[in-house]
Amino acid sequence: MLDTSSNRPALPPEIARRRTFAIISHPDAGKTTLTEKFLLYGGAIQMAGQVRAKGEARRTRSDFMKMEQDRGISVSASAMSFDFKTFRFNLVDTPGHSDFSEDTYRTLTAVDAAVMVIDGAKGVESQTQKLFEVCRLRDLPILTFCNKMDRESRDTFEIIDEIQENLAIDVTPASWPIGMGRDFLGCYDMLNDRLELMDRADRNKVAESINIQGLDDPLLDQHIPAALLEKLREEVEMARELLPALDPQAVLEGHMTPIWFGSAINSFGVKELMDGIGTYGPEPQPQSAEPRQIGPDEDKVAGFVFKVQANMDPKHRDRVAFIRLASGHFKRGMKLTHVRSKKPMAISNPVLFLAADRELAEEAWAGDIIGIPNHGQLRIGDTLTEGEALRVTGIPSFAPELLQGVRAGDPMKAKHLEKALMQFAEEGAAKVFKPNIGSGFIVGVVGALQFEVLASRIELEYGLPVRFEASQFTSARWVAGEKADVEKFVNVNKQHIAYDHDGDVVYLTRMQWDIDRVVRDHPELKLTATKEMMV
Repeated sequence: MLDTSSNRPALPPEIARRRTFAIISHPDAGKTTLTEKFLLYGGAIQMAGQVRAKGEARRTRSDFMKMEQDRGISVSASAMSFDFKTFRFNLVDTPGHSDFSEDTYRTLTAVDAAVMVIDGAKGVESQTQKLFEVCRLRDLPILTFCNKMDRESRDTFEIIDEIQENLAIDVTPASWPIGMGRDFLGCYDMLNDRLELMDRADRNKVAESINIQGLDDPLLDQHIPAALLEKLREEVEMARELLPALDPQAVLEGHMTPIWFGSAINSFGVKELMDGIGTYGPEPQPQSAEPRQIGPDEDKVAGFVFKVQANMDPKHRDRVAFIRLASGHFKRGMKLTHVRSKKPMAISNPVLFLAADRELAEEAWAGDIIGIPNHGQLRIGDTLTEGEALRVTGIPSFAPELLQGVRAGDPMKAKHLEKALMQFAEEGAAKVFKPNIGSGFIVGVVGALQFEVLASRIELEYGLPVRFEASQFTSARWVAGEKADVEKFVNVNKQHIAYDHDGDVVYLTRMQWDIDRVVRDHPELKLTATKEMMV
């Protein structure tokens, strides 16, 4: 097994076999379909659904919200655990739509690697680039899957060049496509000198592998038309000359990405990618925290909340906190200390997610993601430990880019609306600000589609029709500084002041000039566009 740093002790085998990763991509690159096929190969499901399929039976397993199923898009990250060969994969599917990027950014703090999915015809798109930059900030190892090779796609070298140029990372081909579009036959596995052929007849069937001795093997003539074979030999020779060879250490450090080619909908190339995640992906990594780092090999359990999902089961007003275990061996019924409130919590019914199904988790290890049902005690950024006061750092909360006022259709139900909004604020689905002057709330989001999602969820989950209306404010900044200075500032700027759901002071602005004025006139204060969750 690859070890990232030679001086760290070897991890216990149960932890070393964990691979925790997120799938990132531009919307529509085929990320949810790829997730389905992972589950298919991991034996977690018998038949993969399609995002836009007929009938309930074939809906994708990872999209559980009603709106996701209706529209065929993922709007919230979901977690799944399954076994593949000797490995235990913990996969987090993230929303590709840029309106939900905050959920994705936070999710990336809970994984050790990312699988980047790109569309063979479109190459690197803007959202992929944004997400990639976040991975870069955290030095996450990245494995790339170039999807949709069974449609007309761009030249292989062109795709690789674009990734190298746009993302400034070395790319090494792990497989090489044979033909494209209608002529796409499969791939040549460059790491194992094997021929992988695609079966177009059965989309849920594992592709067949033919062992060959290099590209001069006469067996190739039986499976590949002469023109395509000549092109393949030429391209692979060029690729081996021009592109760097796979260096497992460079992959773990985040400087190099291996790329596999395939077609997720035809189940092609997926197994090779999964083998690659097992072989080249990192074991559970240390987690940065205050006052010290948490190592995955520590005996005591520590974990942190990176996502809260309310009402996963609309029949029960439940809220599940998704927890990434950073260390230790967790057992059901354990008492853990909730560091923020300093209170002990007995974890009696933790759940493991198998797509939309969940089962009770009797035990879990560092690297695993478990869900803890709770009634609002756990919030994003909270740390749970066996007593030590550790606080995991680096989970961001971003200033919203769009602000709107919100009113309940029935004025008598203002109290219910407040409860619903607070729940979404704690879930991280939106920022909710209570202005200093006037009644009502201002809701802030990163992308316009979130308003639709919020309105539809408040109506479905709370039976409350609401309407969003334009607000005079365009952005929000958190105010930090000495207590006396902040209070003085609040008194002078009452009409611009609001409080977020943690009670922190927020300065609502109409234009950039407002921010510049405060920066100029109040050097003692700091206006920030991000705040670390739960400081």
